[in-house]
Amino acid sequence: MQANSKKKYGTSGKRMINPKDLIELFHGEKEEKRDKAAHIIQKTWKRWLDMGVFEYYKELIGFKQYGEPSHLMKYIEPREAEFLDAAAGVHIKFRLGGDKFPPSIYYKIFTHRPIVDLCANSPKDYAKIATKPNPRKLQKGTVNESTSDWYKRIENNGWRLLSIRYWKGVDSLTTKDNTKIQEFHHSPQQRKQNMKKRRKTRKIEWLKKMYFGENLQVKTENPEAIALIQRATEGLIKSLEKEGIDQVMEWEVDEMLKWTNALNYDEYVKLWKEVGTSKTSESFQGKTLADLFFMYF
Repeated sequence: MQANSKKKYGTSGKRMINPKDLIELFHGEKEEKRDKAAHIIQKTWKRWLDMGVFEYYKELIGFKQYGEPSHLMKYIEPREAEFLDAAAGVHIKFRLGGDKFPPSIYYKIFTHRPIVDLCANSPKDYAKIATKPNPRKLQKGTVNESTSDWYKRIENNGWRLLSIRYWKGVDSLTTKDNTKIQEFHHSPQQRKQNMKKRRKTRKIEWLKKMYFGENLQVKTENPEAIALIQRATEGLIKSLEKEGIDQVMEWEVDEMLKWTNALNYDEYVKLWKEVGTSKTSESFQGKTLADLFFMYF
């Protein structure tokens, strides 16, 4: 009875470890650490390469207001270069974009001369024979004319891929930007109001990104002022979410950006408009090819 109890309870709590299992466990942990270290080194090396590639592309379009538009377009689209003379009043912008890495270079031609579109300033159905409305209906205000077939201004001057022609047709960003319909109101006053609204929208989006990204920096060391500015910013964001953009004045957004942002928004926009931009075509009016040669070289 005692012998059986010793056999059952005497050595059941002890376990002998095989040395081979211990060595395999040690080698397994060592291999796992090696794989982890190799993965970290590979990620760091790839990150360093990607940063170098991005800096290279960034330097390609890092110039500011440099180059004649028609001279640049000769290497991009020779047919369009003929239209970009000194009297055209245009300049070219270059930007990085795309949905994959490394990024692609896109360009867009901007004009800063007034363009008169008579049909857009007087929208109607020009394919339909004009008929005078009934005077009685005009007095009663019951004239309901459909505007679905009215003339609409569509600008096919979007961002285009700086590449050979074959790839331009299959680029998704180029296709999307060139088929996008932008609202063009026939009233100049309404166009100015729409422009102000778009400008205010961009400022608000900037403020939201800085706020939710926790990058807002208050330009004061007074703790009471910091608390007041923080509450004012939170109140402005909540008001935008509840009541919409029309209930917030542009000067309120400007004042908030002035107090809470170490990076000046207006200076940022100004710099953004200058980087990767050619000179205006008027700058080269009256210059000969010899003058342009000495200007570049």
